[in-house]
Amino acid sequence: MAKYYIIVGEASGDLHGSNLMKELKMADRDAEFRFFGGDLMQQVGGTLMKHYSEMAFMGFINVLLNIRTIKRNLEFCKKDVLAFKPDALILIDYPGFNLRIAKFAKKYNLRVFYYISPKVWAWKKYRVKKIKAFVDEMVTIFPFETEFYKKYDFDVHYVGNPLLDSISAFRKKALPKDEFFKINDLDERPLVALLAGSRVQEIKRMLPFMVKIAGQFPNFQFVVAGVKIIDGELYNTYLKDSGVKLIFDQTYDLLNSSHTALVSSGTAALETALFNVPQTVIYKVEGGWVTDFIFRNFIFKMAGVSLPNIIMNREIVREFIQMKMTFKNVKAEMERLLFTEKYRGKIFADYNRLKKLMGEPGCSKRAAEQMVKLLKA
Repeated sequence: MAKYYIIVGEASGDLHGSNLMKELKMADRDAEFRFFGGDLMQQVGGTLMKHYSEMAFMGFINVLLNIRTIKRNLEFCKKDVLAFKPDALILIDYPGFNLRIAKFAKKYNLRVFYYISPKVWAWKKYRVKKIKAFVDEMVTIFPFETEFYKKYDFDVHYVGNPLLDSISAFRKKALPKDEFFKINDLDERPLVALLAGSRVQEIKRMLPFMVKIAGQFPNFQFVVAGVKIIDGELYNTYLKDSGVKLIFDQTYDLLNSSHTALVSSGTAALETALFNVPQTVIYKVEGGWVTDFIFRNFIFKMAGVSLPNIIMNREIVREFIQMKMTFKNVKAEMERLLFTEKYRGKIFADYNRLKKLMGEPGCSKRAAEQMVKLLKA
């Protein structure tokens, strides 16, 4: 019987972690799990030691304000890992926390597998040295990551993207559009999805702006993809009397029925593209023009900040980040997305090319089989 300790730090990690666990159970019938994760992982089985909602700190200021909590989580995790004595420690993204745990684990000769690489190809390339030193096997989900790591003489195992698995599984049980509308009391107007993020700080920063944009297009109904770990009162603070609806934990059904989307940068942008929904991507953190200048000139060298643009190595969806996230800019782009069929057609064509690059479903299965194979070897 193999024992697996899995660590994720956010909603997307919970999703991918749960799918990986299901496949590990198929490849290793006697698998035992202990984890830092969420509700989806808990549904698969094993012991949840810490919910990711207690760990989702982002942005320099917010991390500083919560530094004691972060340190407590780290120390608790280290002690719990040693007490469990796993055959494999599986780290899923969340690099600020997980790379520290990887370093700790190697001191005790624990097997460390990393599933979903930190975005070292975008920023903080110095982390590659830590990955080479502390990680036994890096399992990657984007095709370009193989070549990136080769530059640093580190072989990785590309398995495809787990979102393809999640979306493929969803489509088997997806609600018809008319049924989704009826269940959620939606009217006949075309639907625009608002994906404001899964963290409190993101919602506070992005949702008021999204609601303001929604007010400019009364012939469309705007619906927020709510996340149940966020208190509903926080959403209602910004949605009250706006006409914008809130639907919890039905993001895929929402995207599956949407005409257009306004998306906070992150995994959601790629999910939106895979559902074939024209979108624009917005994002802003603290720091104003100073952060904007440093980010654009010294840190980020990719084709964009959103995954569809990074994977395609060119801009296929418009991004409005930091100082470019103005009401004027985003309103003009939303007008094109909502009303210009030729413009939407170009996006659909680019999405088809993106899907071909992404490959086929089965990522979670391939990742699990690789891990079990390595443990047996």
